[in-house]
Amino acid sequence: MIKITLKDGSVKEYQKGSTIKEIAESISAGLARVALAGEVDGAVKDLSYKIEKDCRLSLLTFESDGGKYAYRHTTSHIMAQAVKRLYPDIKLAIGPAIENGFYYDFDAEKPFSTEDLDKIEKEMSKIVKEDLSMERFVLPRDEAIKYMEEKGEPYKVELISDLPEGEEISFYKQGEFVDLCAGPHLPSTGKVKAFKLTQVAGAYWRGSEKNKMLQRIYGTSFSKKSEMDEYLARVEEAKKRDHNKLGRELELFTTVDYIGQGLPILMPKGAKVIQILQRFVEDEEERRGYMLTKTPFMAKSDLYKISGHWDHYREGMFIMGDENSDGTEVFALRPMTCPFQFQVYLARLRSYRELPMRFNETSTLFRNESSGEMHGLIRVRQFTISEGHIACTPEQLEQEFAGCIDLANYMLKTVGLDDDVSYRFSKWDPNNKEKYIGTEEQWEEVQNRMRQILDNLGIDYKEAEGEAAFYGPKLDIQIRNVHGKEDTLITVQIDFQLAEKFGMQYVDSEGQKKYPYVIHRTSIGCYERTLALLIEKYAGAFPTWLSPVQAKILPLIDKHHAYALELQKLLQANNIRAEVDLRNEKIGYKIREAQMEKIPYMLVIGDKEMESRAVAVRSRKDGDLGSMPAEEFINKIVEEVKSKAK
Repeated sequence: MIKITLKDGSVKEYQKGSTIKEIAESISAGLARVALAGEVDGAVKDLSYKIEKDCRLSLLTFESDGGKYAYRHTTSHIMAQAVKRLYPDIKLAIGPAIENGFYYDFDAEKPFSTEDLDKIEKEMSKIVKEDLSMERFVLPRDEAIKYMEEKGEPYKVELISDLPEGEEISFYKQGEFVDLCAGPHLPSTGKVKAFKLTQVAGAYWRGSEKNKMLQRIYGTSFSKKSEMDEYLARVEEAKKRDHNKLGRELELFTTVDYIGQGLPILMPKGAKVIQILQRFVEDEEERRGYMLTKTPFMAKSDLYKISGHWDHYREGMFIMGDENSDGTEVFALRPMTCPFQFQVYLARLRSYRELPMRFNETSTLFRNESSGEMHGLIRVRQFTISEGHIACTPEQLEQEFAGCIDLANYMLKTVGLDDDVSYRFSKWDPNNKEKYIGTEEQWEEVQNRMRQILDNLGIDYKEAEGEAAFYGPKLDIQIRNVHGKEDTLITVQIDFQLAEKFGMQYVDSEGQKKYPYVIHRTSIGCYERTLALLIEKYAGAFPTWLSPVQAKILPLIDKHHAYALELQKLLQANNIRAEVDLRNEKIGYKIREAQMEKIPYMLVIGDKEMESRAVAVRSRKDGDLGSMPAEEFINKIVEEVKSKAK
């Protein structure tokens, strides 16, 4: 007999070799019906998996991440089977479950069309109705290679060939279809209740531009059609809010092929939003004791060799010159500002009385991201960041770190991006020491210190191994875009090594020279990424204080133009960004256009307003506010901007 510890903590005894399904049936017939897989000591397994020893077991339904994964992984195999039935010559690549769905990559001679997706969906429905069993079997590595060669699947052969000698390879069979797969899967295709193929995209084999471009079909699946319909409705709403679409429609930014991928052009309205953010950030940082610097955009390779970037980050840098060429100085555009700002500290020997020293800079940075990673303003090759570095004593470290978190949270709350963030404690990977500088003992000591700081601050965080900077651990403030993809917006890093590399010292109270801790931080992160998230958050309708145009003056006819222009000057004198629409168009048309431009206030000018020096106010948010004296409106909007109301 073996002992199974269930999710509720109870322990039950079963015959050795009992399957997860049998255990589910012994607990409840209802539970057995909805169970999709089981989690055995943390590993998700098929319901047919036989348990041979004592373990902890959780039965997974669609409500769990593991259950969703098995469900959607099975749906990806159903899609691949349908594709092979319809297009037998197509070659299979990979087809995993992902967050909110699944995809499968195919080597096809021509791109899939919308009509093709319809055909594939219909064939998938047939496969679901056939209720084919998902049968797992294994083969030795050499036999697995031969098996896939006979089936004419070169991508599967390559995957198997990369596995170690002697490895046992698992496959799943459903009817005539067999796929290389580690699982887990549902018991049969008939368990899938609702699915939808959503889009086709190109994808390089194994994510490398050097490899062939494949066709990737994305889809999603749910245990209930109603839940899928709700999800698809959210996806459609997300498309409407996508910053790539809205940003161009509202003339906030554009891209040009012959300039280059990941190099967006900020148009006047987009540049204005970023200028407002930059001024807000720099003013707030100054209030918090930061000193502004302005440093070069490039440096000789010598600088990056001292910092370690040359050895640990060179592939991500834009390099000018050939290091192997005699007498040629090699320069690189900066991927970060830290080694430049350190030179300010190094201008003279510092006393402990000068610490903490807080430097900030609105930094333009350059990173050689791969073309497959580019996405609108979210991931670009040239960007601007609210960068800062703090040199402090060990005793000051926790307070300064807390100050960085407080500043970041204040920024997020003010701009309205604080409702969907999470915190990630990014650590080093002890199994990949070449990626980092410093000893294992140093890393463990600093990571334990950082963990204690985070716990003292009451931050709810997840730990992620292998996500640290090469010189120290960091806290990443993560945020999701409108499509649900998670990106890092703000980081706070503890650096325990670069001060020593650069010879940054201070004299302590006993006259001894010491190396400070350095905190690397951003306060609002990358401005381009922040702009993208704000476009999506507000669907382009920015709060009044951030709107590039805050009021649009709409005169009814030509004789009202003079008062409209006078009113514009009055608004501008009160730092209100106002435009006048002097076109010979009907007022209804002008109002509709202003609404499409997401302008907070429209001020209609007619005879009555001109005579009484008033404005007829139409609010984007509240509709028609009626007529009011111009001074009253100015006071209203000035107060709204001052309060940074959302």
